[in-house]
Amino acid sequence: MHHLASRLRRLPPSCGPVRLIGVDGHAGSGKSTFAGQLARALDDAPVLHLDDIASHDELFEWTGRLLTQVIEPLGRGESAHYAPYDWRTRTFEPPRVLPPAPVILVEGVGAGRRALRPHLAHLLWMELPHEDSWARGRHRDGEEQREFWAGWVSAERQHFAEDPSRPYADLLVRQLEKGYEVLPGPAKRVGPDQTLTHGDGPSAVC
Repeated sequence: MHHLASRLRRLPPSCGPVRLIGVDGHAGSGKSTFAGQLARALDDAPVLHLDDIASHDELFEWTGRLLTQVIEPLGRGESAHYAPYDWRTRTFEPPRVLPPAPVILVEGVGAGRRALRPHLAHLLWMELPHEDSWARGRHRDGEEQREFWAGWVSAERQHFAEDPSRPYADLLVRQLEKGYEVLPGPAKRVGPDQTLTHGDGPSAVC
């Protein structure tokens, strides 16, 4: 993980003084867990969870709010202020402050969407098939969220059909039994002898 963190730190800023790193993938693919570990390796880099930006009424139609509340202020070197959404009360909470930082992770389904990609220094895609991801998500959220998941799957299918992220990923991330394997993404293929996997132990993990 520290090898990947070091690589990301060396990227040129992409949004004002900030290196925005997108972590995208299907719901349930492990984005939040991976982003949390990567953030720690980046000296506790801030993580913007897109679950805080989306809402029941705007599962994927939140681009304007993200650009206005987060991307544009960071691009000017200013602190962003965004109102996180509470999925249980279905209301927006008081604004949170997101100051500029050397690296900020943007984690969530749609982090690699067309409107956001020009502001990203790198896009990472969690490499887990959608059916496996959704099964994990349903198991995680339990019976209480069964109705929500039925609507979510349809919305996610439509989103990625119209605005796919994976073809533009710089790196693919696969969760292993221990750690993660990081491979070149479709956007920047390199030869088989130039893979970007790194390890702390005998496995090719980060």
